[in-house]
Amino acid sequence: MAEKTTIIVHSGDLDKMYSALIVANGSLAMGMEVSLYFTFWGLLRLKKGGLEKGPLSKMNFLGLGRMMIKSRMKKNNVASLERLMSDFKELGGKIIACEMTMEIMGVKKSDLMEELIDEYGAVGTYIQEARESTITLLI
Repeated sequence: MAEKTTIIVHSGDLDKMYSALIVANGSLAMGMEVSLYFTFWGLLRLKKGGLEKGPLSKMNFLGLGRMMIKSRMKKNNVASLERLMSDFKELGGKIIACEMTMEIMGVKKSDLMEELIDEYGAVGTYIQEARESTITLLI
């Protein structure tokens, strides 16, 4: 059985989305299986047009901090979240959308980028993924 990384993507903050996708892509590049379980504010980033919309977790300054970080990332050739997500899917990464969060937040499947989502599941789905994992993270 291959080694596996499972990440709960709880936060929709820009910097935390980068962290989740960078760790996920690194795990895939090292030959591991990877599952991302999107829940609460992380799930909102899977809405159509929502991937790049999150604020910074610290020093957002009404959006100015976010603009500064995005500018510095561009200057340093850091891949966009869209690119990181595309790479994640191309490398065989799995995305699970939390059904409970969808119900609580009134998110319909049609609101989401369905082409990215491999599975819709509840806490039992996450627990099964985590049970089989070498690495589990909450971001």
